[in-house]
Amino acid sequence: MSLAHPILSLSQPPRKAGGTVAAALPPAQSEVYGHLTLARRVWCIGAIHADVSRLMAVHDQMAGRLRQGDRLVYLGNMIGQGQASVDTIDELLAFRRHFLALPGSEPWDIVHLRGAQEEMWSKLAQLQFAPNPREVLAWMIGQGVGATIRSYGIDPDTGFGHCRDGVLAITRWTARLMQAVHDHPGHDELLSSLRRYATTGADGLLFVNAGLDTGRPLSEQRDTFWWGSGCGFPADAPAYGDFRLIVRGFDRESGGPWVAPHRASIDGGCGFGGKLVAACFAPEGSLLDWLEV
Repeated sequence: MSLAHPILSLSQPPRKAGGTVAAALPPAQSEVYGHLTLARRVWCIGAIHADVSRLMAVHDQMAGRLRQGDRLVYLGNMIGQGQASVDTIDELLAFRRHFLALPGSEPWDIVHLRGAQEEMWSKLAQLQFAPNPREVLAWMIGQGVGATIRSYGIDPDTGFGHCRDGVLAITRWTARLMQAVHDHPGHDELLSSLRRYATTGADGLLFVNAGLDTGRPLSEQRDTFWWGSGCGFPADAPAYGDFRLIVRGFDRESGGPWVAPHRASIDGGCGFGGKLVAACFAPEGSLLDWLEV
């Protein structure tokens, strides 16, 4: 089955504004992408996949290395696969508070990108609109969403009975899932504040989840950011537009972390037995710091 096929028929869920994470944005900001203005350095963290122990360890090491003027990007796939999605989001929120306590830090200096796991989770709320909800649910569970459902205290297999019973039953089940998220303070806000990509601006850095189609402008990438491009993410690729470096956080081919002149991949296999990687880059693309836990 094609990777993205089962969820293509689901509509994009409405985006939520307000809350502690989706704070009011300054004029230069966007609800589609993160604009890291006046960045002196940018820390980015690869795919976590709900491995909260590694995330806490990376946060502990980062805490002593942060400087005024730093920016922070989580490169998507923060949840899913692992059994601790709830604890992972709690840890993201806790470190966000720590980061915002730094002198001069603003809410828009931290960006959480949408990965495939977060995309599937958002589509799960629209399951009742799928023409084949049972197939979609089975596929999502197999891709790691089942672990996230279970983390919120719900047996993912109960969804199949509701799929059999029709649209109203599915609606009640998805409403129960969303209520479980709502019952955890800050989770709604974080999951509704996700951006498609982040950038330090022209002639700077571009951060994505899994990849992009270099033949298209950013405005036409759509879900290529989290499902990746059929062209892959070659280390020897030339520059994309005016960007000095593109950094991704998830590698479907599990090729390990690497840094090349115009590309960097910082997926260490976290959630699949590998390490969580965090990297710090200067706005012109040079690597300044590196953590693997």
